[in-house]
Parts: sequence; C-alpha cells; structure tokens
Amino acid sequence: MILQYSVENYKVFKEKATISFIASNYDKTTRENENIQFIADKNLRVLRSAVVYGANAAGKTKLFESLVFFKRFVINSSKEGQQGQLIDVQPFLLSEATEHEPSEFEIVFLYNGAIYRYGFEVTKDKVLSEWLFYKPKSYEFQVFYRDVVEGTVESHSTYFKKGAMLHKENLVRSNALMLSVAAQFNDTICTDVLNWFMKKCKIISSIREDRYKGYTMRRINQQDCHEKMLHLIKFADFAIQDISSKTFSEEDITDEMSAEMKEFLRDKILNEKAEIYIKSETTHHKYNASNKIIGNTTFSMDEDESHGTQKYFYLSGPILDTLESGGILFVDEFDARLHPNLVLKLFSLFNDQKLNKQGSQLIITSQNSVFLRSELLRKDQLWFVEKDRFEAAHLYSLSDFKAQKVRANENFETNYLKGKYGAIPYLNHLDSYEELVCEKEK
Repeated sequence: MILQYSVENYKVFKEKATISFIASNYDKTTRENENIQFIADKNLRVLRSAVVYGANAAGKTKLFESLVFFKRFVINSSKEGQQGQLIDVQPFLLSEATEHEPSEFEIVFLYNGAIYRYGFEVTKDKVLSEWLFYKPKSYEFQVFYRDVVEGTVESHSTYFKKGAMLHKENLVRSNALMLSVAAQFNDTICTDVLNWFMKKCKIISSIREDRYKGYTMRRINQQDCHEKMLHLIKFADFAIQDISSKTFSEEDITDEMSAEMKEFLRDKILNEKAEIYIKSETTHHKYNASNKIIGNTTFSMDEDESHGTQKYFYLSGPILDTLESGGILFVDEFDARLHPNLVLKLFSLFNDQKLNKQGSQLIITSQNSVFLRSELLRKDQLWFVEKDRFEAAHLYSLSDFKAQKVRANENFETNYLKGKYGAIPYLNHLDSYEELVCEKEK
C-alpha cells in the first residue's frame, strides 16, 4: 500500500507537492469502514482510493508522469545507459531559480509487513543524493544515505551489508541508483523495494489503451479470470453474452508481409510458442422478425463495439488484477469515454470491503465531478491541482481547508464547480459571439 508520495522541481511542480493516503482525523465516522483499510500492527488507517481534480493543463497528468519517471528510473537505472549518459528528468523551467536545480522524489509504502521510505535527488547529469529507510516494526532504520557530491555512503551494518562493498569497488555510476545496483546484487531490502515497484505499482493512462490492451486480451482467455471479467461486462449492460480473444497463428501470416516479418512471426509462434493476441471478439444474440432469439453473432471489439465499450473492457483487466493481487493502480483520465454510472461502479470496487480483500488502492485523475458527491468519498480522498499566476502547480486536499469553510455534509460537487475550492478553469468573458467570427471579404 502506498502511504505518501512527494515530488519537487519536476515539470510543472516547482515546490514540493505531497499526496498522502493516511486517513485524516477530522471525522473518524465519515465513510470509515468503506473507504479505509485498517493496519492494526502499524496503527494505520489508509485510504483505499483517491481522486485528483484540476483544470486542463493544471498538472494532474504531470503528477502521474513524475511517478512514471520514478518507477522507470528505479527499475532501469542499473542496467541501462553508460557513465555520462543524461538522465531523462525535467525540472521546472519557468524560473531561473529552479531550472538548474535538482528534482527530488520520495515515496513511502507498506510491503510485506514493513514500511519503506525511499527517495533521491537527481539532475540530468547525475544522482546527487539517495536514501532508504526501513521500518519493520515500531522503529525506523536508515538503510543507507548516499551523497554523490561528497562521495560518501552511510550504510547500516545489518540491513545493508553490501553497501560498503558497492561504494568501495565504485560499482554504482553517478547517473545510476544505488538501490537498483544493490538489487542486482540480491540485497534483500533493496530487492523488496524494486519488487514493489515492478509488481505492486501500476500506472496507466486510460486513453492509451495500447499500453494495457494486450494484458486484458490475454486474461479474458484464462479460465480463472474469464467469468469475473464477463460478469463485469454484463453488469455494464452492453448486451454482450460472451467475449474471447484470438491469437495470431501461422495461417494469419499473409503474402503482403515482408520476409523479415514472416520469419519473426514464425519464430515467435512455432519456436518460442508465444501467444500474440490480435483481436477480441464479442458474442451478441441474434433475433428473428418477431424479436425472438434464434442464435448468436460475433462482433469485433475494436471494429464493431463503441469506444466506451472498448475502454471499459480493456480497463477491466488491470482493475481485476489489482483487486486480486493487491497493490496500487494509478489511472490517468479514468472517466474518459465512460458513463458516470460505470465510472462510479468501477471506482467503488476498491471501497468495497468484501471485494477488496487485499488492501488494493485506486488513485485516479478525473474531470467528472460525480466523485465530489459528499456521500461517496471523504474530504481526504479528494485532491486538487491548481496553477498559480507563475504557472507553477500546487497540490492540496479538500481536508486541508478548515472545517468551518468546508463542512463534511456540504455539496462538494456544486461548490467545486462554483470555484469555492479552486482548481477550475477561469474563462475569459466574451462580450458577444461576433468577436469569434471572422468577417468575410466583400
């Protein structure tokens, strides 16, 4: 479970932005059982879900992009690139005070019964500092602190025995993370952090279905998942009776393909026994003139079904996987092309104690104000991103407002659209429609 994430001086975030998933104490009776996971041995109350709002270009997607960079750098920095190769990080460029300063990232999460706190400072040239803290029970230990500028590494003699060796042998490049290198050397704690990013932290854009489409196509053909996904599809009232995915076979190799492509596909299919999914098909009832069912017909998901149906189906794979295996699913533009009722249903799966037994979390960005209905979410589950007049983005929660200004029972949706909480577009006044019309030449 993710407990907190912070980013500073990255793209639109000039100052530190922190999003917390620790439930606040402003009202312990508000959606306490549905929306909060209790971690008794850690004395923690963790939110199961959160929604991030903001105007277009305010920075919602950039918040998720910062986490994508964090994850990618942790996983790949030890095995990709060479000494001197630039790091793909971008500071806040609209201020001379920050454009040459490092970007900073830190995450706190719960994994295998322990709390980990990991972060680093990085420029395009190198990692300036890096730290990892480990809290197996009630006390937090510093596993290591690396200062690249000073050329020093402080490492725990018990929890990071490989630290001294890595530093002495100069095995960590200045543009790589010590955590990633240590995991390559099978360090236990560093491997746990790496595994959490790889297995438990999923980040997708719902408008880029190609990134998770293949995963869902594969899962629908697996017996243990087929019925669950089909049940979710039928709930949406798409009139779909069944669904399956078709894999690429040798018969699908055509003469129009290049010789190299034919050879590649035959090697994958025949030698590697790889399953290459090419399309999903849905089954619908077919009716006679009297509207009686006389059989079934097959549709192509991508060619015959609506964009909303496609989005709902392909998104169902990552959602069910996260609910079953545990972890965190970040979805940008979660509500795109979906009816509000479907959006609420998918989101509510994570707040259902009976369905969400693994402590899974869903964090989304949205433009749909339906989540702001106060009877659905707590104030600490609602977050906003707003740019100031210098184009720097700021992140804050509805629970940050004083209780007398934002009451727990007020209409969050109406007040947000009125601008009470900020984070909405301010539209310039148009005196007349004629200002938008170009006058024709006479």
